Amino acid sequence: MADPLGTLSWNLGAIARSLNITEDDTMEYFTDGRRVSFIIERRLAHEVLHGRLAPSEGASFDVFDSDDNQWEVRSITEGSGIYFCPSKMKGSGRHFEERGFLEKLDEIVGYYVSDIERFPDVPYWSVSSEQVRRWWEERRLGTTTSISRVRALDLLRRMP
Repeated sequence: MADPLGTLSWNLGAIARSLNITEDDTMEYFTDGRRVSFIIERRLAHEVLHGRLAPSEGASFDVFDSDDNQWEVRSITEGSGIYFCPSKMKGSGRHFEERGFLEKLDEIVGYYVSDIERFPDVPYWSVSSEQVRRWWEERRLGTTTSISRVRALDLLRRMP
């Protein structure tokens, strides 16, 4: 696998104690992309990118880097894998639009992808928009840009 750029690490016992929940419950919470994404975004924005969060949760991207470039943050999970289309295209009653997806790739530098299944030591990678576009054009992504965790890790492994 292409080496991760780094790893975000947590102290599982300390988190569980401070939240007054079990370590198993802590693991369940921190490996759920819907829940932990907000924390991952903040750590990447401040610690890794030396930037800041997008101005609102409704923005078309998640974080700015130190040069004001826009990035999306995505988590790889066992159950849901990962997707690269805009968040507004995922979920009940929403649908994928290729044009909107490709426009998004033009607006952002790329994606920071984290493998939250590895919590409490979460590796992350940087994937350029150009790389995601190549995967799309080569039909390596699903028809809505969603792929399994196994497929995502395979693509990361083969990434230059």
